[in-house]
Amino acid sequence: MVDYRLEAKVALVTGGSRGVGRGVAEHLASAGATVYVTGRTVRDAQLPKGCIPVSCDHTDDDHVAALFGRLAAEQGRLDVLVNNVWGGYERMVDNGQFTWGLPFWEQPLWRWDAMFDAGVRAHYVAAALAARVMVAQRSGLIVNISFWAAQKHIANVAYGVSKAATDKLTTDMAHELRDHSVAVVSLYPGLVRTEKVMEAAAFLDLSNSESPQFIGRVVAALASDPDIIAKSGQVLVAAAEAAHYGIADIDGKQPAPLTLAQV
Repeated sequence: MVDYRLEAKVALVTGGSRGVGRGVAEHLASAGATVYVTGRTVRDAQLPKGCIPVSCDHTDDDHVAALFGRLAAEQGRLDVLVNNVWGGYERMVDNGQFTWGLPFWEQPLWRWDAMFDAGVRAHYVAAALAARVMVAQRSGLIVNISFWAAQKHIANVAYGVSKAATDKLTTDMAHELRDHSVAVVSLYPGLVRTEKVMEAAAFLDLSNSESPQFIGRVVAALASDPDIIAKSGQVLVAAAEAAHYGIADIDGKQPAPLTLAQV
């Protein structure tokens, strides 16, 4: 397996208290990067050495501005931004009813607001502040964690529209950043063995699942690619990129890339 190293690199992973974000942060730190990790409860997450937890509510612009001010003061650069923070997954059971898969006319309206305020808008704001640093240094990578719901109906309308908006952010940001040597990609995980998924492990087929750290390995490879600008603006499937870069999961397995038909 190829080990992509990120010594002297500075990364920011949003929404890294648990799940995919935590796994990405853990691996980037183990690869040698200095990793700032945000979340509202991140100080309770007991992150490993190399991770710097910063309490941040990404729906509060003052919190986000303070985060980037601290990054500038302490590091003076930013090489990788992983936009992972997301809203709308909370309160799956609302007023005693499981609402996640309801048709849009029966969905609680707060879910739309959560996915756009704590998801799409949060990605936009963090990317805008990161871009100011990356444009000045003429290098950098922004990874927007997205999913297949952008391309087919999965679960509910708000989920699909918000993920499609994330992918559109990627393509348009990439267009404006290309001449500044800053790359932007959307990255699709497969079935990730997050804490929530493992709570339901008895009911799931995990034979082709991915560890949260696997996504971090893919991000490290992308950040190490000297020709990453050629992929800017694209939707990338994590397992396909892993095969391309010679990366296996932490258990040595090579997850098979999902296709649109399989999801």
